[in-house]
Amino acid sequence: MGETIRVAIVGYGNLGRGVEAAIPQNLDLALVGVFTRRDPASLITLHEATRVYPQEALLEMKDLIDVLVVCAGSATDLPQMTPMLAKDFTLVDSFDNHAHIPEHFAAVDAAAQAAGTTAVISVGWDPGLFSLNRALAHAVLPAGTDYTFWGPGVSQGHSDAVRRIAGVIDARQYTLPVEAAFAAVRSGQTPTLTARQKHSRLVYVVVAEGLDEAEQQRIEEQIATMPDYFADYDTTVRFISAEQMAAEHAGLPHGGNVFRIGRTGLAEGVGLAEGVGLAEGAGMAEGSALSESATMAEGAALAEGSALAEGSTQVIEYNLQLQSNPEFTASVLVAYCRAAYRLQQAGQSGCKTIFDIPISYLLPISAEQMRATLL
Repeated sequence: MGETIRVAIVGYGNLGRGVEAAIPQNLDLALVGVFTRRDPASLITLHEATRVYPQEALLEMKDLIDVLVVCAGSATDLPQMTPMLAKDFTLVDSFDNHAHIPEHFAAVDAAAQAAGTTAVISVGWDPGLFSLNRALAHAVLPAGTDYTFWGPGVSQGHSDAVRRIAGVIDARQYTLPVEAAFAAVRSGQTPTLTARQKHSRLVYVVVAEGLDEAEQQRIEEQIATMPDYFADYDTTVRFISAEQMAAEHAGLPHGGNVFRIGRTGLAEGVGLAEGVGLAEGAGMAEGSALSESATMAEGAALAEGSALAEGSTQVIEYNLQLQSNPEFTASVLVAYCRAAYRLQQAGQSGCKTIFDIPISYLLPISAEQMRATLL
């Protein structure tokens, strides 16, 4: 729409590379460069033209950057980095520890409100696009039950959490839906399910050379009891070699499903609000099925066996099948760079989530084009 949004990447792992790949697909965005805590000379970027800077150079280049994409882990990095960077920059992050989003929001909001910046947090697919679909389904089917299934696939956040355990060199964590539970929900049933009944977790771990069996048992115990990540699930840990990891677990696929099972129509026990009826003179012709005096009495029920009286079961399902989890997450982050910039230009500072952002802020086309091509 005529303006170029200047984007910088902080951190350069799988997610950072995904952002670098996604930016050229968006003609209104331009990559300023990658900022890293590592030696810039050691980074090999996807594109030769991508500039790499030490992270300490961020403040010096503040006036050249419209939006930062903070590409770091949720376990320890983002809770520190996002509030710190929000003091100086409008930014987007992918914080994905669901249990700690409220406190992360509070910390980032305090920093962004004080600085007048805009920070969009927890952007990705869950939290992110799945969150948005859960909210829409709630609005449409207020009488219903939610279910979210992840996988089968590699969770970046869980894998990163395992890699931070002392003695771990590399890790891949696969989230696996429990097939019986998934099938029951997809069929329209509404079982009560614990986290353990919906998913299991399988972790492949490469440990430092020379670690004995006792150290491996320590690592396995730390994984299985890790709160917010593994403690509530049946978790299997398998130790493998670095060669096996490279040969068998190089890909990063993922995906999942959001369900809302709800009821519509006037099911048993649901009637019209007290005092609601057809008002006198409501325009029904004499001799019609409901005459002038034949208003619905207080609490009147619909005829037994009618479709509305029985109600209807409705199933909403939203599905993602991702060949590359980090590349897809990066594409979501890049779309929300545009939104963060527009919020900032509109004077809306502070911390925001996917619930606070109009869909139109994500697209590079005009409102007229949206109505003509997407509505």
